[in-house]
Amino acid sequence: MGRPGAGLPLPRLTVRDTAAEAIAGIVQRPGRAGLTMLGTVLGVGAFVAVLGLTATGAGQISRQFSVLEDTTVTVADNGPANDVASPGTNPPIGFPADADATADHIKGVVAAGVWWPVALPQGTNFSASLALSGEASQTVNLLAVSPGAVKAMVPAMVAGSPLSTYENDTAQHVAMIDTSTASALGISPARLPSHPAVFVNGIAYTVVGIYSSAQRVVSGGSAMLIPENTALADYGNPQPGIGTQEEAQMVIATRTGAAEAVSREIAAAELPTDPHRLVVTPPPNPLKLQGEVNGDLAGLFLILALISLLIGAVGIANTTLVAVLERTGEIGVRRAVGARPRHIAAQFLAESTALGTLGGLIGTCIGVGIVVIFAAAQNWTAVLNPVYTLPAPLIGSVIGLLAGAYPALRAARTSPLAALRHA
Repeated sequence: MGRPGAGLPLPRLTVRDTAAEAIAGIVQRPGRAGLTMLGTVLGVGAFVAVLGLTATGAGQISRQFSVLEDTTVTVADNGPANDVASPGTNPPIGFPADADATADHIKGVVAAGVWWPVALPQGTNFSASLALSGEASQTVNLLAVSPGAVKAMVPAMVAGSPLSTYENDTAQHVAMIDTSTASALGISPARLPSHPAVFVNGIAYTVVGIYSSAQRVVSGGSAMLIPENTALADYGNPQPGIGTQEEAQMVIATRTGAAEAVSREIAAAELPTDPHRLVVTPPPNPLKLQGEVNGDLAGLFLILALISLLIGAVGIANTTLVAVLERTGEIGVRRAVGARPRHIAAQFLAESTALGTLGGLIGTCIGVGIVVIFAAAQNWTAVLNPVYTLPAPLIGSVIGLLAGAYPALRAARTSPLAALRHA
């Protein structure tokens, strides 16, 4: 006696038949298919958008770095080899009297000048002659600056004018203050024509300008700038030595690409007899910093994007599993007419993979659109890494395949009799 079904062709499911069954299953249930696909759309869209926005933002940060940080050189006074000052006093600063002009003669220098934080006694009082309140309620950093340093700082003036060369040469008691200091002292920009003064322990400094921010030499908290010759006359020499809070420094603004050459020449130009006294700090390598910024941001947001993909995969798996439970009767009929377990598994895997692929394509388009629109709104250059963007639809396919694996195996293991009994 031959085995049952002898002489009948073996059941088989071709790739074409599998694709047709998958498409039919998707078309017959468009609402459920849309919900299943939504997880992949959101996951892949978030993946592409997050990484694209990260690359775009990192590119903008890198561009701003190149414009400012790559054109800034700092020089610090390390102090003389032997203390030449009188006991109890600080030695003269290492920068010559014509330090600004000497630096200006170096090719590539746009502006350069000396500055230092003035050492003030504990409990120093700041008050204003035209203040609405009696005195400043916060600590004010008093900075001594040369005319070249003011120019290199590039202050954004709100009212008045920056400190001038004449005011420094004649040691005038004048000052520039930032907007937070002006607000604390009750000095508004409209009051500058009245020549308000700021009193520092009883010494009056006429305010000639108010600025909102400075590109270089940013001091934490409020700041008040006075001419360097005035500071030397009122408070004496600053304390030398790298790392001290009152050390004299030089800030140099250079043309793009000239910072390295200026760094090599500035110490010998300023102090040809003792160039090692001045410690020059060139800007860091821009390519290295850009790579670090890109790597840090990409690593952080790649984790967030992968979490989004995981959420999408869980959504597909959940929806596909529900579909298997709802289509138990259909599975029973297919098994009853000869479909093998692998045919059932292939059908559900094909459906989930197709939904993942379609969701990946839609999500990629949405993610790219978000990056382009956001960059255009910010007037930035959109940056999309093809390493992440081009494989994104394939990522959707893989998500659909993996997410549908368990539901497909469960469908394949369904008993035909049990399935027909629940039909």
